[in-house]
Amino acid sequence: LTKVTNKHLLPVYNKPMIYYPLEAIVDAGIKEIMLVSGPEHSGHFSKLLGSGEEFGARLTYKVQDKSLGIAHAISLAEDFAKGEKIAAILGDNIFEDRFNFDDFYDGAKIFLKEVENASRFGVAEIANGRVIGIEEKPSKPKTNYAVTGLYLYDNTVFDRIRNLKISARGEYEVTDLNNSYLKEGRMKYEILKGFWTDAGTFDSLLRANILISEKAKQKK
Repeated sequence: LTKVTNKHLLPVYNKPMIYYPLEAIVDAGIKEIMLVSGPEHSGHFSKLLGSGEEFGARLTYKVQDKSLGIAHAISLAEDFAKGEKIAAILGDNIFEDRFNFDDFYDGAKIFLKEVENASRFGVAEIANGRVIGIEEKPSKPKTNYAVTGLYLYDNTVFDRIRNLKISARGEYEVTDLNNSYLKEGRMKYEILKGFWTDAGTFDSLLRANILISEKAKQKK
């Protein structure tokens, strides 16, 4: 499916996939947005989304020359962030929940969803109302709480990324970044109420199409 295009440009029901996370953060009040993509299809994103005016946002584009992971992609936004806190959302994540980030001031925050196939994701362990551990794609998950692809970070995030070591997968892992906050007791979390899915496999892409089409029909 992605031989000649980017995964995030594939359709999910009646919109390109990238529209869903973009609309989610614009709806939450974020208007200044940087879109990070690989070099192969970066021009396709700018042709599709333009300046962002259609979405009520201002879009900036950045190319990630090498596939070095989510944390590395976030690091490319340092100048763009201008010392402010940031939200990062993955282009293949589709959320039913609406978000309000007004109560986020410092540290980091993740958004969790209970799933059946937790081993596909980063998995959070919770005790006494706190996140006490996050494991990346564990073969035997301690819980079913998947860490979804939406993250809030304070302005220490870029220094933390600089201190990360590259993983066995050859990437700077967002789980390692999140654990740096967790070790200091500065990780908050929220459990999602509505449906959530990524669209990174054939099955999850199909599930995303079904969920969105059913929701659209409910509105009619």
